[in-house]
Amino acid sequence: MGYFPFFMDIEGKNGLIAGGGRIALHKLQKLLPFGAKLMVVAPRISEELEQFARQNDICVINRKFETKDLTDMCFVIAASDDGEVNAEIGRLCREKGILVNVVDDKEACSFIFPSLVKAGRLSIGISTEGASPEVAASLRTQIASIIPADMDTILDYLDRLRLLAKEYIKDSGSRAAFLKDMARTCMDRNVVFDGQETMRQLEKYVQVEELECAKVLEGVLLVGAGCGCYDLITLKGLRAIRSARVLVYDDLIDQRLLEHASESCELVYVGKRSGRHSMRQGQINALLVQKAQEGGLVVRLKGGDPFVFGRGMEELTALEREGIPVQYIPGITSCIAVPAFAGIPVTHREVSRSFHVITGHTAAGNQDRDLAEDIDFSLLARLEGTIVFLMGYAHLAQIAEELMRAGKEAFTPAAVIHGDFDSTVAAVRGTLSDIAEKAEEAQIQTPAVIVVGNVVDIV
Repeated sequence: MGYFPFFMDIEGKNGLIAGGGRIALHKLQKLLPFGAKLMVVAPRISEELEQFARQNDICVINRKFETKDLTDMCFVIAASDDGEVNAEIGRLCREKGILVNVVDDKEACSFIFPSLVKAGRLSIGISTEGASPEVAASLRTQIASIIPADMDTILDYLDRLRLLAKEYIKDSGSRAAFLKDMARTCMDRNVVFDGQETMRQLEKYVQVEELECAKVLEGVLLVGAGCGCYDLITLKGLRAIRSARVLVYDDLIDQRLLEHASESCELVYVGKRSGRHSMRQGQINALLVQKAQEGGLVVRLKGGDPFVFGRGMEELTALEREGIPVQYIPGITSCIAVPAFAGIPVTHREVSRSFHVITGHTAAGNQDRDLAEDIDFSLLARLEGTIVFLMGYAHLAQIAEELMRAGKEAFTPAAVIHGDFDSTVAAVRGTLSDIAEKAEEAQIQTPAVIVVGNVVDIV
């Protein structure tokens, strides 16, 4: 079954709990903070439940369930010790169109109880569709531990801030971006701002952010998403995503970046990745032109940096040819960041005074093409600095062999590194003579960065 997590206002609504034991008490305790008018009916009421009901002014009827108890009920919890009674209550509720939860009988339920996190106005429901309540409970504990202590104060502040933002920021997209930034700041710092600081943040955004957004409300922004984890994108790139009318994105981005786009933003996946393209480059160029001509801001989101083997210049040229305004926002490139995450700097004093980035992808994109037709390995072998190959994993053995044939020592240090979206890496180190074999044994995944040079042995 597909349980959609609707949030329903039950304040003042009538709710019945049929049962007087431990489970019924647990349901009562969950429901109480939401303000429903609750009634309990059962032939036997535990002392603990009776005490809880008395303390919270809950109506308790000490008798067997009767059909008339369903009158005017918005929802019902069948939590008695008698399975047959619970099943009958479920059947009657379904006939009458009343929402019902039948304990320990998922098929008889029209709704199920989530594992609930409640912090003032914040409510988070976690459900595994009944597959594993233990998993839901474990996640609830983890989530509860990261909620700020002053969550309700933060929510009250952000609620008031919406009216202030509406007064000062007329553009809805810019206003939404401001509110998102403020919400994240309050959450990260577990703090709310006083009136003076709130106005300073607002004025800063109006004066700086809106002016910046005004420059790009039309046209295309080529944005580097960085490599690996979503938080490696620049602040300017993140603001662009939040302002986009259309977002055109590739494989090699952290999908969490898409959550920053507005609900009205059109998301277009073009799936470019080495060796696997769902859309050819010419088609992507035409798509960007088409979307830009429809109006609004189009953001072209590319993994790493658009101008480092990302064909960003091809897209920019195609757009300029059609008279479409286009700007570029750089991203953190994998040729520097991925080795760094593995503890390998591409330069280091007295070890490497330069680094050179080479595409290990053939010019025609043909895996069967001889890489030596596109790369002058004799030139690379004479370089004293670090050599970094991107998109070259499929040709790793040939790269190592050609460098040695051109004069690089067989014992020259080499590494292959694969980076994940959580900023972790899988890396293997060796020399030109054995790196291909070691990478295969370690089952390094693509995409991978190849580093050749003495910096590999610094650690």
